[in-house]
Amino acid sequence: MEKRFDVAALGELLIDFTESGLSEQGNPILEANPGGAPCNVLAMLKKLGKECAFIGKVGCDRFGYELKEVVEEAGICTDGLLFDQDARTTLAFVKTAPNGDRSFSFYRNPGADMMLTEQELPLDIIKNTRVFHFGTLSMTHPGVREATKKAVAAAKEAGALISFDPNLRPMLWDDQEEMREQVLYGLSVCDILKIADNEIEFLTGSQEKEGIEQLKKLAPGCKIMNVTFGANGSLNVSAEGTVFVPAVTLGGTIETTGAGDTFCACVINYVLDHGTDLTQDQRKEMLQFANAAAYIVTTKKGAIRSMPEPAEVEAIL
Repeated sequence: MEKRFDVAALGELLIDFTESGLSEQGNPILEANPGGAPCNVLAMLKKLGKECAFIGKVGCDRFGYELKEVVEEAGICTDGLLFDQDARTTLAFVKTAPNGDRSFSFYRNPGADMMLTEQELPLDIIKNTRVFHFGTLSMTHPGVREATKKAVAAAKEAGALISFDPNLRPMLWDDQEEMREQVLYGLSVCDILKIADNEIEFLTGSQEKEGIEQLKKLAPGCKIMNVTFGANGSLNVSAEGTVFVPAVTLGGTIETTGAGDTFCACVINYVLDHGTDLTQDQRKEMLQFANAAAYIVTTKKGAIRSMPEPAEVEAIL
């Protein structure tokens, strides 16, 4: 049966306040960039021609209404986007290091994205998608965690592939062991995995071969397993062996917000077009495109409005 959506994603939709120089008085200027990892993924998928739907909550405030407009402007279905009457839209303040890496401060106690409940899930969307994508920010608190798990179960039952990106933000968790448990849950249910080197180290104590071997055991049902190493490239892990592709290093990196989400979107897009039973050459081609797209995003600020056109990625390749 043909599905209405190629990809539906559940999770946070927020404002990333990014440094943008100094005022005449020497005060830092912050640019309000729309973001949130799950919706960043969808924004890139729309650029690649896929039909997408977002599921989540924002506040009944200026930022919430602006975010809805931005998501609709990107061509993403907002039928699953709700407004919370009490909690405000989550805000993230991004501190950028000279090499483009970031650290975050969140205003989310609570944030509207945490308030989604099981009863509010748009099951018609979830059951009508080819791929369902989620991360761990919708797993930090009991109510939204149960909503996420119900959504995953409904998507699986309807035959969707499950895509998972831990996207760990330790400062948002009260209990690091709880964070670990929820990452393990994501690994146990996913068909497509994008995980960063530092996240493997958190889980296994190693980013090296030993850590990756442990990861394979933790995600036994995963069909497409990719590990990202930032500026050092990315790795696909399969029963046929590993495929490594170096990062694109053409300079001009400003900040890395959204790079991992862009990578994740390109992988999902490749799977939608080619399936999960890929040759080693196809796995290499998948990583090359994803690395190039992620590089382009690092040369811009923000994420949702910074996603490259396919022609831009092809030009890099």
